[in-house]
Amino acid sequence: MKKRIGSYPYIRVEGGGRGAVSQAGGVLLVETVRKTGLDQAISAALTPWRKQRAVHDPGKILLDVALAVALGGDCLADVGMLRAEPDVFGPVASDPTVSRLVDTLAGAGPRALRAIRAARAQVREYVRKLAGSSAPDADGQVIVDLDGVLVLAHSEKQDAAATWKKTFGHHPLMGFVDHGRGGSGEPVAGLLRPGNAGSNTAADHITTAQLALAQLPKHHRRGRQTLIRTDSGGGTHEFVAWLAQRGRWLSYSVGMTITDAIHQAVLTVPASAWTAAVEPGGEIRDGAWVAELDGDVLKGWPPGMRLIVRKERPHPGAQLRFTDADGLRLTVFATNTRNTPIAALELRHRQRARAEDRIRAARATGLRNLPLHDAAQNQIWLEIVQIALDLLAWMPMLALTGTARLWEPRRLRLRLLSAAAQLVTTARRRHLRFARHWPWTDVITEAIQRLVTLPNPG
Repeated sequence: MKKRIGSYPYIRVEGGGRGAVSQAGGVLLVETVRKTGLDQAISAALTPWRKQRAVHDPGKILLDVALAVALGGDCLADVGMLRAEPDVFGPVASDPTVSRLVDTLAGAGPRALRAIRAARAQVREYVRKLAGSSAPDADGQVIVDLDGVLVLAHSEKQDAAATWKKTFGHHPLMGFVDHGRGGSGEPVAGLLRPGNAGSNTAADHITTAQLALAQLPKHHRRGRQTLIRTDSGGGTHEFVAWLAQRGRWLSYSVGMTITDAIHQAVLTVPASAWTAAVEPGGEIRDGAWVAELDGDVLKGWPPGMRLIVRKERPHPGAQLRFTDADGLRLTVFATNTRNTPIAALELRHRQRARAEDRIRAARATGLRNLPLHDAAQNQIWLEIVQIALDLLAWMPMLALTGTARLWEPRRLRLRLLSAAAQLVTTARRRHLRFARHWPWTDVITEAIQRLVTLPNPG
C-alpha cells in the first residue's frame, strides 16, 4: 500500500528481490561485442599475457572494464556493476585481478598497446562491412579530426602538470572519425601527454595522425580517401610538411594562426574575390565570405598548399581580436584539396566543430579524470576509454535508426542502457523482459533484433 505525501507517493523499500536485472539495456553492448567479434579479437591479442591455469581471460577482463565505462563507470572498481549481473555479463574478475592485469599491461608498455590497437583496427574494418551504407566512409572518404583534451588531476599523478588554462592535469591528443550529420563518431587515436604539452607540438600531431591512420582500412591510404582535419594547433610547418609528403593519398584541412603576413594579405584581397559562405543545406550564409590567399604569404610552405580565409560579422556582443579586420572576424585554414569550390572547402573545415561533441562524449565516458597514478597505467585506461567509445559508436551504427543514432553517451545510458528488465527462464532459455511502460522499450527490442540478424563473425 502506498500513500501520497507531498508531490510524490511514499513507497516502502526493502531488499531481497529476485528476477530483476539492473543495467539490462547493457545487453545491447554485449550483443555488439559478440556480433563484431571484439571479444575474440581482444582475447587473441592479449593471449601472451594470460597466465597458465588462469580462471579469467585477459581479453574478457579488459572488455568488462570497457563495458563498465560505457555504462557510466569512471574507475576500475566500477566493474562491480557487471559482476552483480552474471546472467547478462558472465563471470567477472575480482577487483584485485582487474588491477593486476592493468599493471601487467602497463609494464609491457608499447607491446601491449600495439596488440590492443591492432585488435581494434581489425574489428573496425569488420564493423564497416557489417554497417554497409551506414558506415561513415560509405561515400568513399573518411574524415579524422585531431584535437587536444584537458583532463584535470586532483592529486600528484605521474606527468600531471600545469596546463595552458592554468589548471593541473594531463593534455591527451585524440583522434576521432567523423560520422557526419547522420551519426556520432568513434575514437581512432589517443596519445597521453603531460599537462604542459603544447597545443601545437608537431611531433605529437604526427604520432597521433599515425595512430589514427593505423586504425583505418588499407584502402583508405590511397587516392586521398582520408582527410586529416585539425584546428590551428596543427598549423605548424613540420606537421603540414609531413601531411604534404603523403599528398598522393592523404588530404588535409588544417587551421592556421593568423600571422601579420596573413593579416596583411587579407587586407589586399579585392572585393570581387570574396565569395559568399554556405551552410550545410547549400543556402548562402548571410554576413560571411571566403577567399583564397596567394603570393608571398605561401612562401616557406609545402607546394600545393592553399590558404583560404573566412571573414564574417561577429555575433552581437562578441569581442574582436587584434587579428580581425574592419570589424569582421577572420579565420584561416590550409588545405591541399583541389577542384572543389572554396565555399565548400570552408564549410568542410568549419564542420570540424563536431570534434567538440566527440570530446564531450569522451569526458562523459571515462575521460573526466585519469583514475590511476602511473602514466603507463593511465595510457591503458585511455585505451579502455576508446574501446568503450567504440562500442557506443558501433552499436548505434549497427542497431539504431533515425534520431536515436545521434544520441550521445549520456542519453544512450539514460534511455536505453540503464533500463531494468525481468529475467525469466523458460525451456532452459533466459529471457529479458523490459517494462512495457518504459518509453524506449521498443527502441531496445528493435535494436536487439537488428543485432541478432547480423552474421556471426567467422
